[in-house]
Amino acid sequence: PDQGPNLDVSREAPGVPLGPEPSNPGRILPRDPAQNARKASDEEGGEPVHQDCPQPRAGEEADSSSRSPVAKRRKVDTEGKRGRQREVDEEEAQKMRTLVAAMSKEQLNRYEVFRRSAFPKSTIKHLIQAVAGTPVSQNVVIAMSGMAKVFVGEVVEEALDVCEKWGEKPPLQPKHLREAVRRLREKGQMPSTKHKILFF
Repeated sequence: PDQGPNLDVSREAPGVPLGPEPSNPGRILPRDPAQNARKASDEEGGEPVHQDCPQPRAGEEADSSSRSPVAKRRKVDTEGKRGRQREVDEEEAQKMRTLVAAMSKEQLNRYEVFRRSAFPKSTIKHLIQAVAGTPVSQNVVIAMSGMAKVFVGEVVEEALDVCEKWGEKPPLQPKHLREAVRRLREKGQMPSTKHKILFF
């Protein structure tokens, strides 16, 4: 039985339906690029020429020969940075382990308390908004909370040095903290609240 013209899509020329010959026999149909590539390879006697670069299959990486030099350099640089960062992290961890092992019992207890301590983020947020007069993001609050913790740690450490130098024993007193702040200000490690007049 006659099922009508075949309208399946050609595999060689996508979008060109198969069917009876066109009514105009002198009309030249557009040639498929794949046919040109196959014809050129047959004439040269070599491998078929592909118009597009082969795409890697799912779950596989593209062959290094198909990558551009820029992509190769970018991948090498990224792997190098990751390797260097990993080495730096391991070195820092080793230094920290050595430092903790050399601490006395009192220093180790103080270090553990320091690591567990933190400023309330809600208090820091209200303080920043009161000073700046504008709402701040959570990232700013976290950064300022961490900076405040480091600042307090430096002041306490300097105050302990002052207490030891004066021949006194803890607990720390206000005079030790005041002297620590004064010394840090002399070293330029204390932010100044006074506005400086800039002439230039």
